[in-house]
Amino acid sequence: MGVCRWHYYRGSNSIYFAIFTFVIILGFPLFLNAEVIKKFNSADAVALTFDACETKTPAYFDEEILNFIIKNKIPVTIFVNKKFAERNIDRLKEISKYDFIEIENHSANHYQYMQKLDNQTIVNEVKDNEKYLIEILGVKTKFFRFPGFNYDNRSLTVVESIGYKVVHANLISGDPDKNVSAEKMYKYISKKVRPGDIIIFHINGRGYNTHEALPKIYESLKNKGLRPALLSELIN
Repeated sequence: MGVCRWHYYRGSNSIYFAIFTFVIILGFPLFLNAEVIKKFNSADAVALTFDACETKTPAYFDEEILNFIIKNKIPVTIFVNKKFAERNIDRLKEISKYDFIEIENHSANHYQYMQKLDNQTIVNEVKDNEKYLIEILGVKTKFFRFPGFNYDNRSLTVVESIGYKVVHANLISGDPDKNVSAEKMYKYISKKVRPGDIIIFHINGRGYNTHEALPKIYESLKNKGLRPALLSELIN
């Protein structure tokens, strides 16, 4: 995190002007324009994004969701963490060959509160997963999603300073909650969705009713004239 030192200069009008001098710690600058992307500009596109993550409990791809995506060739972005990738390496290699599926970075260990980590550990979380995905898939990730959407300006700045754009979502499916039924999920998203929205689901077995809701959501999008698109198409 950058530390600001103030230097004051007295002008002829007796007004003090403040000039920032940034002291760089661990080589990370303080970006004043750091931002999390939650929407994008489009007249007809939305982004369907899926988290594929694992912490302590083994997790696997929800094959019903995955097979529906593949069968219909639906453009989706999947944010994968390293632990999940290691457990699902063969399936991950298979789906990464489809041009309508892109794999992006969701950290190595899926710490829920990365803002509590020091700068170098944050970098390691991102770069370790990046390195692993390059090794197994030949894919260089460029988008990052904080676990739990938890971050502060320092952690966001650190991630951006190593070349990543942070992408969260503005339309939350709520699918990790078992009480969110498929019908409730479908009705909520169908009512709220607008062009430029980024929608988040889970594809790691924690999106309990997503496999049932997704076909109806997909049909609703088409009926509204909305097309799913990859984040790489939508965000420069």
